[in-house]
This record gives sequence, structure tokens and C-alpha cells, in this order.
Amino acid sequence: MAEELRRIREAVRERALLSETGSVLPPPGSLRRPEASAVDTTAVEPPAAVAPPDGRAVNAGWDVRTAARTAGLRGLLARVVLRALGPTLDAQVAWSSSQVRFDNELLAYVDARIDAVHRHYDAVLGSHGRHMGEIDERHLILQEELVAHVHDLVKRIDLVLSTAERGRLSLEFALRDVRTRLARLEERLRRE
Repeated sequence: MAEELRRIREAVRERALLSETGSVLPPPGSLRRPEASAVDTTAVEPPAAVAPPDGRAVNAGWDVRTAARTAGLRGLLARVVLRALGPTLDAQVAWSSSQVRFDNELLAYVDARIDAVHRHYDAVLGSHGRHMGEIDERHLILQEELVAHVHDLVKRIDLVLSTAERGRLSLEFALRDVRTRLARLEERLRRE
């Protein structure tokens, strides 16, 4: 019985990596950031990617002076108007250039932020999944230890009850023996 309990405790300690100092569980692991390849993305399908806006038309048409580069009467008329409106058009071109650059940088920033948020959530979900696995493992270890302690307690109770039963039987036997001797003594005393 003691050998079986010792074997169960050793098996639990080996699985739980318990030290002989009596600690119940190893200390909880610290939060770790998972590698990009360590994140399990097979469980949940990501939503379909939305195509980014097409900025080619804006990028191509921001300079109003392109009309003056055409040949023919139309190009000549455009060049005359451009000379007359030169400073205003230069200011418009500069502003349009800045606006297109800003729009492109804004789109790049939004894409980068969305990617960063996805990487962060993947890391959080991966870490959460690992910690839930550790919790499940610790729960199983505690469950096995509890079962081992209950078995130990049942065996101890059986031992105490069997010892008490043996003690009761021996006391009954001793009481019968005392009664018989007492009856003999009373018989002797009556004869005398």
C-alpha cells in the first residue's frame, strides 16, 4: 500500500516537474511574444482582404500642366493659358503634388497600422492559447494529485477501521476471558 502511494506520487512529480521541497506546481511561465511562425492561424479563417484604393488616376493627373505638352492647336492654346496663369498654376501644382504625396503616405500608414494590429492580435491570441494549454496541464496534474491523495486517505481510513475492528475483537475476547475468570472466582468464593 505504501509502495503504491510512493509510486503514484513519484509519477505525478515527474509529470509536474515538482521539486522535492514540496511545492505543488512549477512557477507560472512569463508572458512571451510568439514568433510569427508560432502563431496558429489554421483555427480561424481570416476575413477576405479588401483591395486598397487605386490611386493611379490621382497620381497620373495631379499636374495640370500636362495638357500643354500635347501637340497641335490644343497644345498651343494650353501653353498660352499656362503662361498667363503661371504663378497660380504653379501654386496649384505644388498643392496637388503635396496632396497626392500626403494621400499616398496616408494609405501606406493605414496599411502599416492594420498589419501591426493583426500581428499584435495574433501574438496575443498565440500567447493566450499557450497559457490556456499550461492551465489545462496544471489542472490535470492537480487532478491526479487529488486522486492520489483521496486514494491515500481511503487506504488510511481502511487501515484505521481494520485496526479498530481488530482492537474491538481483541477487547471482546479479553472481556470474555475476564468474565470467565470472574465467574470462576465467584464460584470459588461461594464454595468457601
